[in-house]
Formats: sequence, structure tokens, C-alpha cells
Amino acid sequence: MTIPTMEKQRAFLKDELRQQINFYLTDQNRGVAPPPVQKPPRPEQVLISLPDPRQDRDFRGTDVLDAMAQRESRRRYLDQTLTQAELGLLLWATQGVRRELGAGHALRTVPSAGCRHAFESYALVSDVVGLEQGIYRYLPLQHALVCEHLDPRLAERLTPAVLNQVFVASAPLTLVWTGIPYRMEWRYAQAAHRVMAMDVGHVCQNLYLACEAIHAGTCAVAAYDQQRMDALLGVDGQDEFTLYLAPVGKVIR
Repeated sequence: MTIPTMEKQRAFLKDELRQQINFYLTDQNRGVAPPPVQKPPRPEQVLISLPDPRQDRDFRGTDVLDAMAQRESRRRYLDQTLTQAELGLLLWATQGVRRELGAGHALRTVPSAGCRHAFESYALVSDVVGLEQGIYRYLPLQHALVCEHLDPRLAERLTPAVLNQVFVASAPLTLVWTGIPYRMEWRYAQAAHRVMAMDVGHVCQNLYLACEAIHAGTCAVAAYDQQRMDALLGVDGQDEFTLYLAPVGKVIR
């Protein structure tokens, strides 16, 4: 990589661009309605309600200091099924809504620049009680899932999409976060993309900590085949595309 190219990549991490943007011209300041908090389900999709983790006493008692001390990236998982309650906890911890503030705005369990939350959460399910193998999408406002499509060959298709990292496809569950850039661009214009990269890190760290409450492990993965992952999820790769993913499975303590 040439020095000018390296310097350009480093510049992405700095906040100098903000000084060059006329924020009076953003869609927010022009009075354009905000994009919705979540993609709506298609008319034919049936909502699969998830148990509310705040009502489940089995998830109580994990000390946050212990969770931080024990957190590590884990790539080996037990041959053990996850429950829908456990899946619900992980999804709520990473993108759950605490309070809806109005059109296009909601407080969640993770921080986000300008309360924009520019992500959609997909659950690639191989072994979760009561769910067929396939790709599901989380609806945080309803704390529910919709099935995007069933796929009995999910692991087979996932392996090349994650550059043959076989531990990902061997997990009973992989969470994938896609970005919808306009949710952040609506407020921050060209400064949106840097903070989106920060925000998705907040999301995945909550996953690591929530895994400690269910005796599970995860490993953040940022290396994948962009086109194959987008095609697997069924997103267009332009207005929505894969950003980050993490397999989850039970581990030996």
C-alpha cells in the first residue's frame, strides 16, 4: 500500500471531515422525515415473538465485572442447542429497544451517535429450539423475529461467505449486523460512516457480555466475502450491506 493511500485510510479515523460539512444541508435540517427505526416486515411474514429476557430470572445474577473479566473470543462450541429465550436475550442485549421516542427514534440497550442506530440484526439459525434452519431478522420494536428464508444448507453456504472460517458455520447461531447508511447520513451526511463503525463495536461488545450470562461464547468476525454475505442475507449491498458478524455457541466453563 502506498503512503498516500495509507494516509487516506488513517484520515477516515479522524474527525476533521466534520469541520468541512454544512450540517444545515442535511436531510434532518431540511425537514425530511427520519427513516424508520427498523425495516418493516413483509406482509406475508409472520412475527415470531421472543421471550422477554427482563422477565427471566435464569439470566439474573451475572456480575458485570465478572463478565468483563471472563470475556474472550471463543471459537470452539459445544454440540448444544440454544433456546429461544437465550436467542431473545442476545438480540435484546445488542439492539433491544428500551423506549420509542417517536418516528425514527428509539432508545436502545447500546449507545449510538445521534440515537440513529443504523443497523439491522440477522440471526443465522442452525440449532435453536423451535426454529427451522434459516435466516431470521430481528424486529426490535416488537422483540420478535421474522423469517427471511429457510435454508437447510445454511452452514454449507455460510462457510465460503466467511472465507472458510469453519468455526463460524459450526456454531448453532451466527448474528450478522448489516448497515443501513441513510439512517446515519440523514443526520450526519458524510460524517456518518465513521461513527457507524464505532457504533457496531458497541453492539458486539454487548454480545460478548450477554454471552457470559448464558454460559456461551462468541467471536467477532470482520473478515468475510462481502458479495457472498450480502447475497446470503438477501440485501442489496448498496443501501444495506453486511458490516460485522459473530457466531455464538455454548462453551465449557
